Amino acid sequence: MVSRVDTNKKRLKRHKRVRAKISGTASKPRLCVYRSLKNMCVQIIDDVAGATLVSASTLEKGFDGYGGNKEAAKKLGAVIAEKAKAKGIEEVVFDRGGYLYHGRIKELADSARENGLKF
Repeated sequence: MVSRVDTNKKRLKRHKRVRAKISGTASKPRLCVYRSLKNMCVQIIDDVAGATLVSASTLEKGFDGYGGNKEAAKKLGAVIAEKAKAKGIEEVVFDRGGYLYHGRIKELADSARENGLKF
């Protein structure tokens, strides 16, 4: 019997490997991405203090439409960049969460860059 590869288990393994090298500080926090099939969540985290500075999600009240496509990722990137600017955050370290830099993750990153975040 052929068993199916657990893709989430492999993603978590990649994420652990990336997190061993990436850490957010107060001056340059970490932009962490989580995506599911229907939604996306983004947080800007200071790992030294262990605190979330800014967060945005497609599940928030102000977000309308379907949250699991490229258009939603583009909107979410703009929202997180605006919230970060309001808090005085300009530079971040991008943590793709073990996901491939492709599709929704790439759209989110490009949109955040266009709206003023540097990484």
